[in-house]
Amino acid sequence: MRINTLKEKIARKEPVYGLFVSIPHPVIIEMIGHAEYDFVIIDLEHAATSMESVEELIRAAELAGLTPLVRISKVERAEILKVLDCGAQGIVIPHVERLEQVEEAVRHAYYHPVGMRSLNSGRPGVFGKYPLTGYIGEANEQVMIVPMIESAEGVRQSAEILSHPQVSFVLEGAADLSQSLGVPWQTEHPDVRQALDELYITAKQCEVPYATVARGVEDMTLWAERGVHIYVLGDDRNTAFRAYIQKRNDYRNAGGQI
Repeated sequence: MRINTLKEKIARKEPVYGLFVSIPHPVIIEMIGHAEYDFVIIDLEHAATSMESVEELIRAAELAGLTPLVRISKVERAEILKVLDCGAQGIVIPHVERLEQVEEAVRHAYYHPVGMRSLNSGRPGVFGKYPLTGYIGEANEQVMIVPMIESAEGVRQSAEILSHPQVSFVLEGAADLSQSLGVPWQTEHPDVRQALDELYITAKQCEVPYATVARGVEDMTLWAERGVHIYVLGDDRNTAFRAYIQKRNDYRNAGGQI
């Protein structure tokens, strides 16, 4: 059973950096690993990624020294079971608005006595090389549950949601949160900032680490000053696209073209 290095770093309050991965190719994961990130969140919610690709991406993450998390598309037994059997070390749950969503995810993600995950000795269990009884205990220690709070209702219910003992950290979703507050994509709007502050305070009261999707250096500095140390720096597509644009513009401007 692989040790969840992300979980260990968070426990030590080390700064950790991750990216959403929407391009379903192992080379992307390798590049992120060589760029010295700590974790990836493989996206099944917004990306057209097959379960076969998920397994290959997780394998690449393992080789690159990254902790592989998967953002599921829905809280559903088969999907949670498959991504964990592929080797994911945690699941990110989008659009959490009720404690029951976390409870159901825990039921499918953990073995007895915490949950009722179906027994299997596939990749994470080294195909039955070691006793399954030992693997069950280790798996329950390594898996992470990460709710995303990305609506006004989720913020209102956050104290109850974050009261669950299996929540590893909470990830904000300011984009969808802005839409639920009637100001789509205005992530700096005062109403959005107030909701994020409320979520941060609740997380601190519940002693649950808070993760931010940093949208700029100033934004990251603000959260770092508040003790936040888990950063998701966007996704692979936008990161690559902006780099392509920047490089093209730099060379075009150097040639005197406006």
